[in-house]
Amino acid sequence: ILTLALDADYGSHEAFTRAFRDHFGVTPETVRATTCLTTLKLQEPITMISTALDHLDPPRIATGKAFLVAGVGERYNHANDSTAGIPNQWSGFHQQCAHIPRQVGHGAYGVCCNGDDAGNFDYIAGVEVADFSDLPREFARVRIPAQKYVVFTHADHISTIRRTVNTIWNRWLPQSGMKVADAPNFERYDERFDASTGVGGLEIWVPVKE
Repeated sequence: ILTLALDADYGSHEAFTRAFRDHFGVTPETVRATTCLTTLKLQEPITMISTALDHLDPPRIATGKAFLVAGVGERYNHANDSTAGIPNQWSGFHQQCAHIPRQVGHGAYGVCCNGDDAGNFDYIAGVEVADFSDLPREFARVRIPAQKYVVFTHADHISTIRRTVNTIWNRWLPQSGMKVADAPNFERYDERFDASTGVGGLEIWVPVKE
């Protein structure tokens, strides 16, 4: 099971087992013991395409307020493509988000933060909260500062978000001459986004220096 977990881009046996149980209602050990898949609701994986876009709609400039995000966090690395585990992380978030206290609004956020020079970073799938005082220990948390942002719209299916992200960071930002600020960047999902179908669009907020 550990080999399968690592092949599926999970960092540990425990993380894979937790995601498997949340999705299927049973542990991998139970399935292995029964040698039966008829009770599992299987689905084809979503292929995340990462080639650059030919066209990117012009972004807008916005000043974002300071706010707090709480949710499900995992550590990833840009270089080894471990980010393939992010869709499964969102699946776990949707099953646990009702247990996050003091939620504000109806949107959701995918926050990239705490990056280092080796390409490691934390990704938190979460919601805005009023404060962290009652937040259970199992949930990750991050403070988003008041900040100037370049805001891009991703209107297509969620499976193509890598194309938009790669185009922003590898082409648009270098050509723009703007400098990225040392602050979290995030995806913002409002009530129009349908998590069950992956359609409805989202915004990508990139912090920039004055």
